[in-house]
Amino acid sequence: MASCFATASVCFIMALARTSVANVLVIQSLSPFIAGLGGYVFLHEHVRVRTWIAMGVALLGTVVMLWGDAGAGSRIGDLLAFGTATAFAGATVVVRWHRTAPMPAAAALAAALGAMIAFIWADPSSATASDLALLALFGIGQLGVGLLLFTAGARLIPVAEASLIGVLECVLGPLWVWLAVGEQPGAFSLTGGAVIVSALIAHTAADLVRPPQPPGRA
Repeated sequence: MASCFATASVCFIMALARTSVANVLVIQSLSPFIAGLGGYVFLHEHVRVRTWIAMGVALLGTVVMLWGDAGAGSRIGDLLAFGTATAFAGATVVVRWHRTAPMPAAAALAAALGAMIAFIWADPSSATASDLALLALFGIGQLGVGLLLFTAGARLIPVAEASLIGVLECVLGPLWVWLAVGEQPGAFSLTGGAVIVSALIAHTAADLVRPPQPPGRA
């Protein structure tokens, strides 16, 4: 599980440097669907009909998002964002497989593994004092505390509600970046992202209205 988290973190950082924040966050939102597919393949879990439909709609949104013209760097960034989604999905499958695994310990080990991987390309001597302060704020506040808070909160509310709250990142993230640095996603990113987020919201909201049925029923 820690290996999955470490891979997701490294891919996430590298994706942000190569494509838009909107693309990274929206593609990352595919993780629940990838996890559902992984549970179906590896754990033989039942996947509801509407989940398959939502997966198909989300895939269509991804195609639309990637349809626009983009440089090679952006395509690599999109691929890294997909790697983030896949790694998080892998962690979810592992959690389902071994429900007693300690999440805080996995998060700590993931940070150590991520640092070891990143050290290959890192140049610590080039970071200034202000750079280190920003990196600490990002690593401790955004990644560390954010992961721990979401993990703790997810234990207290239904999965559907936790997933729906998680979708807000895909909406608010690009908004904050637009307000702070003026980065505006393109028309294809906005259209494809809207399709993906709508599929995820509709699927999750359906769980709030109608709780999941026992295995064997759609």
